[in-house]
Formats: sequence, structure tokens, C-alpha cells
Amino acid sequence: MTRVCRLVAAALAITVPAGALVAKPAPKRAVAKVDWTRTFGTTSAGGYVVGNPKAKVQVIEYGSLTCPHCRHFAATAVKPLLANYVRTGKASYEFRTFVLNGIDLAATLVARCNGPAHFFPMADQLYATQPTWSGKVEKLSQADQDKLNALPQPQMMVSIAKTTGLLPIAASHGIPTAKAQQCLTSQAQADGLMQMIKGGEELGVQGTPTIFVNGKKVPAFDWASLEPFLKEAGS
Repeated sequence: MTRVCRLVAAALAITVPAGALVAKPAPKRAVAKVDWTRTFGTTSAGGYVVGNPKAKVQVIEYGSLTCPHCRHFAATAVKPLLANYVRTGKASYEFRTFVLNGIDLAATLVARCNGPAHFFPMADQLYATQPTWSGKVEKLSQADQDKLNALPQPQMMVSIAKTTGLLPIAASHGIPTAKAQQCLTSQAQADGLMQMIKGGEELGVQGTPTIFVNGKKVPAFDWASLEPFLKEAGS
């Protein structure tokens, strides 16, 4: 027997412990988690929504970009809502505009111009800097304010956007100035926002922010007052 054959025979003669040749299961691959804060849509009510469309908990805010209380809600409640509930798919968050004034209308027309994916980050910036840009119109002289109010609505919206600095903010969020001006002068867009106000009033909305959790209006004004309703709806 050649040396090679002797080595093979010796190998075959080795006693193999029971189960030693059983294949080990392949390690489980980590399932990629979906970040639902990157999923956007438009609802039948005209609102912009972020999150899992099949989420068990649905949060709707009727808000205004010039409302200080909405700014507070955005900072204290919306951020943790997105991080703790929307991101994981447990909840969705919809923003329905409830326009309060001309400045609000101009800001909303610009912010909504490129759809929900651009709206939410721009709205976040507008809330963070709200006193700065919204206050610029208030600082105009009475004569200049009178001139502004005398303009036809499309021209007024463009003038407000220029005065407040909304156009460069929009551009930083991927909304070119030419497109922003088209949205500002769109009667169809303005009519859609007025229709959203009407829909809110039919649901009992009288001011901003007004919050609904799974269709029920709730007294929520910050995270501490909102989260109990989220837990109850998701239980």
C-alpha cells in the first residue's frame, strides 16, 4: 500500500464522535429595520403624513406655522413622537394646515410646494426660526403694511415671502425660487388650504394646535400630555 493510501486508510479508521458531522445552522442574518420617518404621503384630507400607513396609532395635528403654541408642540412633542413611535412603525403623524393669517398662508404655500418629503424638514426649520422670519412683516411701518394688504392675494403672497426671507429658506430645502413663486400665486393651492380649514372646523377645530389620536380629539400640548394617549391607543 502506498504511503498516500495508508494515510487515507488511517483517516477512515478514526472513530468520529456521534453528531460531530452534523452541520451547524447558519447564523441568522439581522433583519434590516425600516426607518418609517423616511416614508411620506398625502392623505385624502390634503394633509401631509410621515410614517407607516398601516400604523396602529395615527396622530393628526391641525397646526399653523406662525403659531407659537404649535412651535412649542413641534419642539416638545413632535420630535419624540417621530423618534420613539413613527420611526419604528408604531405610529404615523399627519400635519393638516389650519391657516391663521396671511403670513401663515405664504409660509405654508412655500413649504408644501415640493410635497411632504420637503415639507416636514422645512416646517421644522420654520418653527425653529419662527420669531425671526414671521416678525419681519410685523416690523414693517404701518404705511408699508397698508400697501402690502392692498395688494391682490397672489402679489401679496410673493411680497410676504420676499419680506420674510422664505424664498432662500425654500431653496435650501430643494424648492427653487421660480417654483416657490408659482406655488405662492396658485389659487388652486390656496383653495386647497381653505378647504382643509373647513374640514378642521367640521371636526371641532377652533385653534392650533389641535391634536387627534386615532380620530379622537385629545388635550395634548406637549410630550407629557401626548404620550399617555399614544400608549392607550397602542395597547
